[in-house]
Amino acid sequence: MTTGSIAPGGSVLFVDDERSVRLAGQQTLELAGFDVTACDGAERALRHLGRDWPGALVTDVRMPQIDGLELMERALALDPELPVILITGHGDVPMAVEAMRRGAYDFLEKPFPSDRLVEVTRRAVEKRRLVLENRRLRDQLAGLPAGDASPIVGRTPGIERLRTAIAAVADTDADVLVLGETGTGKEMVARALHAGSGRRKHPFVALNCGAMPEAIFESELFGHEAGAFTGAGKRRVGRIEHASGGTLFLDEIESMPLSLQVKLLRVIQERVVEPLGSNELIPVDLRVVAATKVDLRKAASEGKFREDLYYRLNVVVVTIPPLRDRRDDIPLLFQHFVVQAAARYNREPRAPSPAQVQRLAAHDWPGNVRELRNAADRFVLGLDDALSAVGGTAPAMAAGRAGLSLAERVDLFEKSLIESELARAKGSVKAAIEALSIPRKTFYDKLKRYGLSREDFVE
Repeated sequence: MTTGSIAPGGSVLFVDDERSVRLAGQQTLELAGFDVTACDGAERALRHLGRDWPGALVTDVRMPQIDGLELMERALALDPELPVILITGHGDVPMAVEAMRRGAYDFLEKPFPSDRLVEVTRRAVEKRRLVLENRRLRDQLAGLPAGDASPIVGRTPGIERLRTAIAAVADTDADVLVLGETGTGKEMVARALHAGSGRRKHPFVALNCGAMPEAIFESELFGHEAGAFTGAGKRRVGRIEHASGGTLFLDEIESMPLSLQVKLLRVIQERVVEPLGSNELIPVDLRVVAATKVDLRKAASEGKFREDLYYRLNVVVVTIPPLRDRRDDIPLLFQHFVVQAAARYNREPRAPSPAQVQRLAAHDWPGNVRELRNAADRFVLGLDDALSAVGGTAPAMAAGRAGLSLAERVDLFEKSLIESELARAKGSVKAAIEALSIPRKTFYDKLKRYGLSREDFVE
């Protein structure tokens, strides 16, 4: 069995016992940009297939020993979502229709034009790409503890550094300060720290300090005894005490009233909590993860945040990069959110067009991951026009790229140029290569480097 990512035009296993037919099919598909493995029989073909095989199976039906129908059944037993295209004679059409009911992706009746073979295979390979990507994302989700439905998705250096930092401190009792702009996923990081710690079986208690009315803040955080104030009819356990044994996450901690910051400092230093109306100190065993979108040192210097609390929190710091600084993650993140939204709305997940991907990658995303998730929701609901507003004008795009290095800007330009030529050539590799004046191998290397697929541009 072979594994790996899909080749520039997609991977195809072409099976036919007749050498002339096999060579003709292989040549047709290779000229269309596919990576073709040709086999003269089912036994040899089955050695390549498996759950992770990244392509489509095209097989003749009439073959000695193991025919195409049995090959299809064995292939679908390995992976029911593997696309199988059957090649049939004229008299075999009723049988092929029945085979489609049993799981075949499509069938081609002899004689068929070359462009028909390419078209059907292209659609099958694209379906396989989506299946494997969606499966990979589902596997990521399944690998997380219950309740953690937002894995840290991405491959850029910034997100790799974030994962490394989380892994380094997760299984410790060190308190952590998470820095990140609005919508970058600070609670997601806090949950990842909790999930990777020995506290994972105990409560993860989250409190958004910016959304809490000051009048009830102290009672909510520290708890109160019965009769502590008017309306306090019974004892209430505060968030801090409830988090004992687990993790307390304080989001937007810069919004916490100054009068309560000194009490929080005591909790962090001494690991005790004193509820309102009580003279008793209650020991708590917890880890504190605080998050902020502002510069706490500056806030402390301006008297808006307690300096001693800042230095107590500023021991282990985890920084989340904004989405505009990891643009190469945007297509993967978007598809991840599409899969989630499709499950939520009971819709079939689909892939954005190359033009839509370009707009997504060019947008600055001031709302970061949260904004991207909302865009994915609209996309799944069929509101494609919502993506038309994404991207902005050339000056805005240029401003968004101002922080990129020269090499990164060159890569973005080169990728955009290749996409433009492929779109103009309607996916024709030959025409795109001639327009760009580069060797075929170099062209395919660049497609692989930038995660592009020529079939996305075929009309």
